[in-house]
Amino acid sequence: MQGRLSVWLIKHGLVHRSLGFDYQGIETLQIKPEDWHSIAVILYVYGYNYLRSQCAYDVAPGGLLASVYHLTRIEYGIDQPEEVCIKVFAPRRNPRIPSVFWIWKSADFQERESYDMLGISYNNHPRLKRILMPESWIGWPLRKDYIAPNFYEIQDAH
Repeated sequence: MQGRLSVWLIKHGLVHRSLGFDYQGIETLQIKPEDWHSIAVILYVYGYNYLRSQCAYDVAPGGLLASVYHLTRIEYGIDQPEEVCIKVFAPRRNPRIPSVFWIWKSADFQERESYDMLGISYNNHPRLKRILMPESWIGWPLRKDYIAPNFYEIQDAH
């Protein structure tokens, strides 16, 4: 089943994949990394003027990484604003996704955290550097295949 935004995107020839609806009825769409920047601009112009949150996760060990955007249409006098969830999947070897910092400034620290924890590089982000871990840290701590340096199992401590 396709939602209102998916139908609108199809009508205007914009490539995406509908992932259905979440438990709150919010439409979820998948956008390819190479299409994300142009579709993000279109969504902003269409009225999605608020980036509620951006996060990222490791889909499966050795698999894809996902960058997730929750967008909201904030309008005067509307008490139930329209929302959409966008998922952009990137390959693990060289995860690159266009930054939406220049569209929604609130993406700044959120994209930096996704970079710091999962190693997703956001193209054209003005300050893409570690935000939680020290600059000398090696690896991406939230990847499912991450092995912590100097980690010893409890049973090895006798």
